[in-house]
Amino acid sequence: MIRAIAFYLPQFHPIPENDEWWGKGFTEWSNTMRARSLFDGHYQPHMPADLGFYDLRVPEVRAEQARLAKSYGIHGFCYYHYWFSGKRLLERPFHEVLTSGEPDFPFCLCWANENWTRRWDGGEDQILMEQRHTDDNDRAFIQELIPAFRDRRYIRIDGRPVLLVYRTELFPDPHHTVRIWRDECLKAGVGDPYLVRTESRVPGLDPKVHGFDAAYEFPPHNMPHGANVEPQDIFPQREGVDPSFTGTFWQYEVLARGYLALKKPNYKLFRGNLVSWDNTPRRQGRGTVILDASPELYRYWLSKIVEDTRAWHSGDEQLVFINAWNEWAEGCHLEPDRRFGHRWLEATRQALDSASDPLLDEAAAAQNDPKLAAAWIDRAVTRLRERDDALRAALAELAGTDRARLEEIAKRRDERRSGYTLVQRIYRMLDRQRGNVSKDGLPALPRPR
Repeated sequence: MIRAIAFYLPQFHPIPENDEWWGKGFTEWSNTMRARSLFDGHYQPHMPADLGFYDLRVPEVRAEQARLAKSYGIHGFCYYHYWFSGKRLLERPFHEVLTSGEPDFPFCLCWANENWTRRWDGGEDQILMEQRHTDDNDRAFIQELIPAFRDRRYIRIDGRPVLLVYRTELFPDPHHTVRIWRDECLKAGVGDPYLVRTESRVPGLDPKVHGFDAAYEFPPHNMPHGANVEPQDIFPQREGVDPSFTGTFWQYEVLARGYLALKKPNYKLFRGNLVSWDNTPRRQGRGTVILDASPELYRYWLSKIVEDTRAWHSGDEQLVFINAWNEWAEGCHLEPDRRFGHRWLEATRQALDSASDPLLDEAAAAQNDPKLAAAWIDRAVTRLRERDDALRAALAELAGTDRARLEEIAKRRDERRSGYTLVQRIYRMLDRQRGNVSKDGLPALPRPR
């Protein structure tokens, strides 16, 4: 089953550090509302609708966010986590989610492990909060996450808590850091963490090079190489632009086309897309504006990466990441605004629904019901002739889960009159694939795990 996870920014409540750096009462709404239109038709500022100018210290706000996301098919939130040598920033919303048990909505964490700077770029200039990577910090960091990993709401892959890290290239020795994390988690009894790196500053890197399990796309960062996009298409000239603006323009459709043109890499990659993008509220005249984003184009992009995810991954690894739930000062939010209302959310649900395959969705339930399992296998065998990669993988998982149990299913259904039991038929097909036999024209099947 596809699980869509939306990135979640917690900077919607005041903290002492932001008061000192930016002025009393600063939140992300402060950035959002200083936006101005830079050319005719430029949509700024983005004004919130249903939830208003909320404060994330209010539990009812967090509950309504989760209710809204769930109602449109979002599986969970990925909260940005800000940790600097034991100092946490913007931690209150997630801390209260964790300790209160509410809302009852899945989540995971993404460590934004770069410097905080006055330029909002994670660089080395005008640093407000420095990130230091040491053995002691690596150990303290993962130990602080153990309570979250124990939470039943935490998003997992095959029982392993999923942890995203924004910039793995900043670790002096990534493999050493990963060994510390895995050892601490195993000692704590929370399992081996499933580590996912961001395809951001260093794209196309096999995550295993840094000891990670997978990577995820993070549009609009790193326009795909080899996408055959001409510079004049990426940076169209716009009439009537404020002369003080020194940023860049991109076209949403061109960006989406570039990402979708990428082929499956030789490492585990989770696909991602974005709602829209305009970070001029944060960066003012130095921002990037992605032009002509629409719910319709977003829906098409999301539906295509869902199709890829079904073909590329199986089981718990069928994840897609959406940028973002509430990046208001970057013009990137699923949350309703006064211009689009619920249209981004409706497009999300439509994309997930249109890409849904009932047979695949029923596979999990079939694991626990002998009658459903028998019927599912029969239907899957028929569908195998369509050369559906995702179904082949699901079939192999089901057939390889518990051979003795499936033999019992076959006995109950008295399939022996066909010459061999249902399970024997499945395994004969698997054996033929391993021996490159195609007597009955069935497509190749993967080995059961």
